[in-house]
Amino acid sequence: MDKEPDEVADMFDGVARRYDFMNNLLSGGNAPLWRFATVKAIDPQPGERVLDIAAGTGTSAASIARSGATVVGVDISDGMLEEARRKHRDVEFVLGDAEKLPFHADEFDAVTISFGLRNVNQPKIALSEMYRVLKPGGRIVICEFSRPPRAITRAGYFAYLKYVMPTLANAASSNPEAYSYLEETIKNWPDQGTLSQWLRAAGFTRVAYRNLTAGVVALHRGRKPIDASVLASVAKRKDAMTRPIPVQGTTVQRTPAHRTSTSKP
Repeated sequence: MDKEPDEVADMFDGVARRYDFMNNLLSGGNAPLWRFATVKAIDPQPGERVLDIAAGTGTSAASIARSGATVVGVDISDGMLEEARRKHRDVEFVLGDAEKLPFHADEFDAVTISFGLRNVNQPKIALSEMYRVLKPGGRIVICEFSRPPRAITRAGYFAYLKYVMPTLANAASSNPEAYSYLEETIKNWPDQGTLSQWLRAAGFTRVAYRNLTAGVVALHRGRKPIDASVLASVAKRKDAMTRPIPVQGTTVQRTPAHRTSTSKP
């Protein structure tokens, strides 16, 4: 399956009802622990505005909102958002694409995405959008499946994805094909160091990550710079990347180097 937004949205529409149950089942009960670590890394404060991208059924957004921050959840799937609004009536949820966020620049104190970035067709563009909507000094936190650094752990993890997860999905899911897609996206997703490079290329500073569950999941974070000269330098570099190049009387439009949306199994 391609990562075209309409196809991704349709797939998640089909799993929305049992999504939270399947998350807990397939993660071996680790999903709440990963969520707790993510909220702690975001460190939301009362009065802050936090954007939760690929919000799915709203479980993460609701956890963040308990801090007193104002949370906006955005997702590409109508089915997911229907579940989110039914379960979490005090959180605002908006239909939108991570590659074209429907928000103004410098609007949020923190932006987060959990298990959704690998579902985006062009993740580097999504990271640039997250940078755009963050206020200077704002925080980004990404929780995503990753690559265990130890070979023996990695082999066991990939065996689980190939043999155990499909068996569980066939037994418990109304749409087991969606979980074949999950295996494919996890195996094709870059490692922790590569995602850190993408964050720096998008303009983020203080980029770091830490592994959870032996590297099955990694928690990435960074900051949008505060210094005006650094912000201007990042903006100038991005402008240069997209400026048309004259070629023998015509122009060729530069495009970002990576052209590889958004919910998460």
